[in-house]
Amino acid sequence: MVDQALKLRSGVKQRLEFIDFRLFWEGRINRSDIMERFKISTPQASKDLSLYESMAPGNLFYDVSAKRYLASSIFEPKFIQPSADEYLMQLRNISDRTVPIEATWLSTLPSAESMPLPARRVNVRVLRSLIGAIESRQAINVFYQSMNNDRPKPMWRWIVPHALAHDGLRWHVRAYCEETKKFKDFVLSRCLEASDYRETEIKADQDREWNEVFGVVLIPNPLLSPEQQEVISQDYCMDYGQIAVSVRKALLYYFNKRLRLDVAKAIDNPKETPVVVLNEKAFKDILAELAPSENP
Repeated sequence: MVDQALKLRSGVKQRLEFIDFRLFWEGRINRSDIMERFKISTPQASKDLSLYESMAPGNLFYDVSAKRYLASSIFEPKFIQPSADEYLMQLRNISDRTVPIEATWLSTLPSAESMPLPARRVNVRVLRSLIGAIESRQAINVFYQSMNNDRPKPMWRWIVPHALAHDGLRWHVRAYCEETKKFKDFVLSRCLEASDYRETEIKADQDREWNEVFGVVLIPNPLLSPEQQEVISQDYCMDYGQIAVSVRKALLYYFNKRLRLDVAKAIDNPKETPVVVLNEKAFKDILAELAPSENP
Protein backbone atom coordinates (compact mmCIF):
# COMPACT_ATOMS: atom_id res chain seq x y z
CA MET A 1 0.00 0.00 0.00
CA VAL A 2 2.85 2.40 0.83
CA ASP A 3 4.65 1.58 -2.46
CA GLN A 4 1.42 2.19 -4.36
CA ALA A 5 0.92 5.56 -2.66
CA LEU A 6 4.47 6.61 -3.53
CA LYS A 7 3.75 6.07 -7.24
CA LEU A 8 0.81 8.51 -7.25
CA ARG A 9 1.12 11.89 -8.92
CA SER A 10 1.68 14.64 -6.37
CA GLY A 11 -1.72 16.27 -6.98
CA VAL A 12 -3.61 13.02 -6.52
CA LYS A 13 -1.54 12.11 -3.47
CA GLN A 14 -2.29 15.48 -1.86
CA ARG A 15 -6.02 15.04 -2.42
CA LEU A 16 -5.93 11.58 -0.84
CA GLU A 17 -4.10 13.08 2.13
CA PHE A 18 -6.82 15.72 2.35
CA ILE A 19 -9.53 13.03 2.43
CA ASP A 20 -7.58 11.20 5.14
CA PHE A 21 -7.17 14.43 7.13
CA ARG A 22 -10.86 15.34 7.02
CA LEU A 23 -11.97 11.82 7.95
CA PHE A 24 -9.53 11.65 10.85
CA TRP A 25 -10.20 15.09 12.37
CA GLU A 26 -13.81 15.74 11.36
CA GLY A 27 -15.14 12.27 10.57
CA ARG A 28 -16.75 13.26 7.28
CA ILE A 29 -16.14 14.50 3.77
CA ASN A 30 -18.03 15.00 0.52
CA ARG A 31 -17.18 15.69 -3.09
CA SER A 32 -17.73 19.43 -2.80
CA ASP A 33 -15.06 19.67 -0.08
CA ILE A 34 -12.45 18.29 -2.47
CA MET A 35 -13.74 20.33 -5.41
CA GLU A 36 -13.64 23.63 -3.51
CA ARG A 37 -10.27 23.00 -1.94
CA PHE A 38 -8.44 21.89 -5.09
CA LYS A 39 -10.55 23.57 -7.79
CA ILE A 40 -11.28 20.30 -9.59
CA SER A 41 -14.33 18.93 -11.39
CA THR A 42 -17.06 16.72 -9.95
CA PRO A 43 -15.90 13.66 -11.96
CA GLN A 44 -12.33 14.12 -10.69
CA ALA A 45 -13.49 14.41 -7.06
CA SER A 46 -15.59 11.25 -7.48
CA LYS A 47 -12.58 9.49 -8.98
CA ASP A 48 -10.44 10.55 -6.00
CA LEU A 49 -12.97 9.17 -3.52
CA SER A 50 -13.17 5.90 -5.45
CA LEU A 51 -9.38 5.66 -5.48
CA TYR A 52 -9.29 6.35 -1.74
CA GLU A 53 -11.84 3.58 -1.13
CA SER A 54 -9.76 1.12 -3.15
CA MET A 55 -6.51 2.01 -1.38
CA ALA A 56 -7.99 2.29 2.12
CA PRO A 57 -10.78 -0.31 2.10
CA GLY A 58 -13.24 -0.05 4.96
CA ASN A 59 -12.12 3.43 6.00
CA LEU A 60 -15.29 5.24 4.95
CA PHE A 61 -18.87 4.66 3.89
CA TYR A 62 -21.51 6.77 2.21
CA ASP A 63 -24.35 7.93 4.46
CA VAL A 64 -27.38 8.38 2.20
CA SER A 65 -29.35 10.49 4.69
CA ALA A 66 -26.41 12.81 5.44
CA LYS A 67 -25.34 12.79 1.77
CA ARG A 68 -21.68 12.56 2.67
CA TYR A 69 -18.93 10.08 3.34
CA LEU A 70 -18.28 9.24 6.99
CA ALA A 71 -15.32 7.64 8.71
CA SER A 72 -16.04 4.05 9.64
CA SER A 73 -15.61 2.54 13.09
CA ILE A 74 -12.41 0.83 11.88
CA PHE A 75 -10.96 3.95 10.24
CA GLU A 76 -7.17 4.21 10.28
CA PRO A 77 -5.31 6.98 8.44
CA LYS A 78 -3.42 5.66 5.42
CA PHE A 79 -1.90 8.72 3.81
CA ILE A 80 -1.10 11.03 6.72
CA GLN A 81 0.49 10.76 10.13
CA PRO A 82 -1.88 12.81 12.29
CA SER A 83 -0.10 15.34 14.47
CA ALA A 84 -1.70 16.98 17.50
CA ASP A 85 0.94 19.72 17.35
CA GLU A 86 0.13 20.48 13.72
CA TYR A 87 -3.62 20.59 14.34
CA LEU A 88 -3.31 22.80 17.41
CA MET A 89 -0.90 25.13 15.62
CA GLN A 90 -3.44 25.60 12.82
CA LEU A 91 -6.15 26.17 15.41
CA ARG A 92 -4.00 28.74 17.19
CA ASN A 93 -3.16 30.56 13.96
CA ILE A 94 -6.85 30.76 13.09
CA SER A 95 -7.71 31.95 16.61
CA ASP A 96 -4.97 34.59 16.39
CA ARG A 97 -6.31 35.62 12.97
CA THR A 98 -2.86 35.23 11.45
CA VAL A 99 -4.14 32.55 9.06
CA PRO A 100 -7.66 32.34 7.58
CA ILE A 101 -9.43 29.01 7.92
CA GLU A 102 -9.52 28.79 4.11
CA ALA A 103 -5.72 28.47 4.11
CA THR A 104 -5.92 25.29 6.21
CA TRP A 105 -7.53 21.89 5.70
CA LEU A 106 -9.99 22.48 8.51
CA SER A 107 -13.67 23.16 7.86
CA THR A 108 -15.16 23.17 11.35
CA LEU A 109 -13.51 24.36 14.52
CA PRO A 110 -14.01 23.63 18.19
CA SER A 111 -14.52 26.73 20.31
CA ALA A 112 -10.99 27.97 20.91
CA GLU A 113 -9.22 31.11 22.03
CA SER A 114 -5.58 32.09 22.23
CA MET A 115 -4.45 34.33 25.06
CA PRO A 116 -3.96 37.78 23.55
CA LEU A 117 -0.61 39.44 23.96
CA PRO A 118 0.24 43.02 23.03
CA ALA A 119 1.47 42.97 19.45
CA ARG A 120 5.02 44.08 18.75
CA ARG A 121 5.04 46.31 15.72
CA VAL A 122 7.86 45.49 13.33
CA ASN A 123 8.57 47.91 10.51
CA VAL A 124 8.12 45.80 7.39
CA ARG A 125 10.65 47.81 5.36
CA VAL A 126 13.25 47.51 8.09
CA LEU A 127 12.63 43.76 8.26
CA ARG A 128 13.02 43.49 4.49
CA SER A 129 16.31 45.41 4.70
CA LEU A 130 17.61 43.19 7.51
CA ILE A 131 16.74 40.05 5.55
CA GLY A 132 18.54 41.55 2.57
CA ALA A 133 21.64 42.14 4.69
CA ILE A 134 21.51 38.57 6.00
CA GLU A 135 21.22 37.13 2.49
CA SER A 136 23.96 39.34 1.04
CA ARG A 137 26.17 38.92 4.15
CA GLN A 138 26.64 42.65 4.50
CA ALA A 139 26.62 45.16 7.33
CA ILE A 140 23.61 47.45 7.64
CA ASN A 141 23.06 50.74 9.43
CA VAL A 142 20.01 50.62 11.72
CA PHE A 143 18.42 53.31 13.87
CA TYR A 144 17.98 51.38 17.11
CA GLN A 145 16.35 52.23 20.42
CA SER A 146 18.22 50.42 23.17
CA MET A 147 16.97 49.84 26.70
CA ASN A 148 20.52 50.34 27.94
CA ASN A 149 20.85 53.26 30.37
CA ASP A 150 23.93 54.41 28.47
CA ARG A 151 21.87 54.81 25.29
CA PRO A 152 18.58 56.45 26.35
CA LYS A 153 17.88 57.78 22.86
CA PRO A 154 17.80 55.92 19.53
CA MET A 155 21.03 56.02 17.59
CA TRP A 156 22.41 54.71 14.33
CA ARG A 157 24.30 51.45 14.74
CA TRP A 158 26.24 49.46 12.17
CA ILE A 159 25.43 45.81 12.66
CA VAL A 160 26.12 42.59 10.74
CA PRO A 161 22.98 40.44 10.97
CA HIS A 162 23.16 36.74 10.20
CA ALA A 163 19.98 35.16 11.66
CA LEU A 164 16.51 35.82 13.03
CA ALA A 165 15.34 34.23 16.28
CA HIS A 166 12.11 34.02 18.24
CA ASP A 167 12.42 33.77 22.02
CA GLY A 168 8.86 32.60 22.61
CA LEU A 169 7.44 36.12 22.86
CA ARG A 170 9.24 38.30 20.35
CA TRP A 171 11.53 38.28 17.33
CA HIS A 172 15.06 39.59 17.34
CA VAL A 173 17.91 39.67 14.88
CA ARG A 174 21.22 38.10 15.86
CA ALA A 175 23.97 40.42 14.71
CA TYR A 176 27.51 41.61 15.28
CA CYS A 177 27.57 45.14 16.69
CA GLU A 178 30.43 47.17 15.27
CA GLU A 179 30.25 49.63 18.16
CA THR A 180 30.64 47.09 20.98
CA LYS A 181 32.56 44.50 18.92
CA LYS A 182 30.22 41.72 20.09
CA PHE A 183 27.45 39.54 18.73
CA LYS A 184 24.15 40.60 20.29
CA ASP A 185 20.38 40.35 20.01
CA PHE A 186 18.57 43.35 18.53
CA VAL A 187 14.80 43.34 19.08
CA LEU A 188 13.10 43.78 15.70
CA SER A 189 10.42 46.15 16.98
CA ARG A 190 13.16 48.48 18.28
CA CYS A 191 14.86 48.70 14.89
CA LEU A 192 13.18 51.94 13.84
CA GLU A 193 14.89 52.60 10.52
CA ALA A 194 17.48 51.04 8.24
CA SER A 195 19.62 52.71 5.61
CA ASP A 196 22.92 51.80 3.98
CA TYR A 197 24.67 48.50 3.38
CA ARG A 198 28.41 47.99 3.27
CA GLU A 199 30.85 45.13 2.91
CA THR A 200 32.14 43.42 6.05
CA GLU A 201 34.69 40.81 7.08
CA ILE A 202 32.45 39.50 9.87
CA LYS A 203 31.08 35.99 9.26
CA ALA A 204 28.25 34.06 10.90
CA ASP A 205 30.60 31.25 11.90
CA GLN A 206 32.41 33.70 14.19
CA ASP A 207 29.36 33.86 16.46
CA ARG A 208 30.38 31.12 18.89
CA GLU A 209 27.33 31.48 21.12
CA TRP A 210 25.01 31.07 18.15
CA ASN A 211 26.82 28.12 16.62
CA GLU A 212 27.41 26.14 19.81
CA VAL A 213 24.58 24.08 21.31
CA PHE A 214 24.05 23.01 24.92
CA GLY A 215 21.92 20.06 25.94
CA VAL A 216 19.63 21.06 28.82
CA VAL A 217 18.44 17.94 30.64
CA LEU A 218 14.97 18.51 32.11
CA ILE A 219 13.25 16.32 34.70
CA PRO A 220 9.94 16.62 36.57
CA ASN A 221 10.22 18.73 39.70
CA PRO A 222 11.03 16.17 42.44
CA LEU A 223 8.74 18.05 44.86
CA LEU A 224 5.74 16.82 42.87
CA SER A 225 4.02 13.57 43.83
CA PRO A 226 5.08 10.45 41.88
CA GLU A 227 1.80 10.55 39.95
CA GLN A 228 2.24 14.22 39.11
CA GLN A 229 5.82 13.59 38.01
CA GLU A 230 4.58 10.86 35.69
CA VAL A 231 2.08 13.24 34.07
CA ILE A 232 4.79 15.90 33.63
CA SER A 233 7.03 13.26 32.10
CA GLN A 234 4.29 12.49 29.57
CA ASP A 235 3.55 16.19 29.00
CA TYR A 236 7.14 16.88 28.00
CA CYS A 237 7.66 13.63 26.03
CA MET A 238 10.34 12.44 28.44
CA ASP A 239 12.02 9.06 28.22
CA TYR A 240 12.76 7.43 31.55
CA GLY A 241 11.81 10.63 33.34
CA GLN A 242 14.04 13.07 31.51
CA ILE A 243 14.51 14.84 28.21
CA ALA A 244 17.55 16.55 26.71
CA VAL A 245 16.71 19.75 24.83
CA SER A 246 19.37 21.08 22.47
CA VAL A 247 19.45 24.87 22.70
CA ARG A 248 21.76 27.33 20.99
CA LYS A 249 23.84 29.00 23.68
CA ALA A 250 22.66 32.37 22.36
CA LEU A 251 19.08 31.36 23.25
CA LEU A 252 19.76 29.81 26.66
CA TYR A 253 18.96 33.04 28.49
CA TYR A 254 15.45 33.05 27.01
CA PHE A 255 14.99 29.31 27.51
CA ASN A 256 15.83 29.83 31.18
CA LYS A 257 13.27 32.64 31.48
CA ARG A 258 10.42 31.11 29.49
CA LEU A 259 10.43 27.84 31.45
CA ARG A 260 10.94 29.77 34.69
CA LEU A 261 13.98 27.67 35.47
CA ASP A 262 15.63 30.74 36.95
CA VAL A 263 13.03 31.03 39.73
CA ALA A 264 12.23 27.38 40.42
CA LYS A 265 14.04 27.29 43.75
CA ALA A 266 12.97 30.76 44.83
CA ILE A 267 9.28 30.08 44.23
CA ASP A 268 9.48 26.64 45.85
CA ASN A 269 6.13 25.73 44.30
CA PRO A 270 6.45 22.71 41.99
CA LYS A 271 3.06 23.37 40.41
CA GLU A 272 4.39 26.70 39.14
CA THR A 273 7.71 25.22 38.01
CA PRO A 274 6.93 21.63 37.01
CA VAL A 275 10.32 20.97 35.39
CA VAL A 276 13.83 21.58 36.69
CA VAL A 277 17.31 21.19 35.23
CA LEU A 278 19.16 17.97 36.01
CA ASN A 279 22.57 19.18 34.78
CA GLU A 280 22.10 22.41 36.73
CA LYS A 281 25.75 23.23 37.45
CA ALA A 282 26.82 22.98 33.81
CA PHE A 283 23.70 24.93 32.80
CA LYS A 284 24.45 27.77 35.23
CA ASP A 285 28.12 27.81 34.26
CA ILE A 286 27.17 28.31 30.61
CA LEU A 287 24.70 31.07 31.48
CA ALA A 288 27.36 32.84 33.53
CA GLU A 289 29.75 32.74 30.56
CA LEU A 290 27.32 34.23 28.09
CA ALA A 291 27.67 37.86 27.18
CA PRO A 292 24.55 39.78 28.27
CA SER A 293 22.59 40.68 25.15
CA GLU A 294 19.24 41.90 26.47
CA ASN A 295 20.10 45.57 26.06
CA PRO A 296 22.54 45.96 23.18
